[in-house]
Amino acid sequence: MNLGTWLHTKLKGERVGEDAYGNVYYRSKRLRFGGREERWVYYNGEPEASKVPPEWHAWLHHTTNEPIKGPARAWIKPHQANATGTDRAYLPPGADQRGGHRERATGDYQAWTPES
Repeated sequence: MNLGTWLHTKLKGERVGEDAYGNVYYRSKRLRFGGREERWVYYNGEPEASKVPPEWHAWLHHTTNEPIKGPARAWIKPHQANATGTDRAYLPPGADQRGGHRERATGDYQAWTPES
C-alpha cells in the first residue's frame, strides 16, 4: 500500500472484513456523491483484481450491501487468482512455451472448399 492509500484508509476508511486470502476490505465512513459509500480492497501481496473472491466482488461493486456468506456447497471450488502470464498458467498441447509440437491430425478433418 502506498502512502496515499494508507493515509486515505486511516483517515476515511472503516474496516469491513478480510477474505480467506488475506485481502482486507474497507468502506468510507461517510457517504460520497449520490449517497453511496466508497468501497475498496487492500490486497495481500501484489494488487491483482482476480484475487478478489466472488462474494467480495459483489460487495465491492455495490451488488450486495453485505458480503455474501452462505453455506459452502460441495460443488464450489476454492477461488483461484488468474494465472495468465505466470508459471502456473495453462499451456495447451502445441503451445510455443511447451516446444510448439502437437500430435498430427488424424485424418478425420476435411477442408471446406467453396466449389463443393
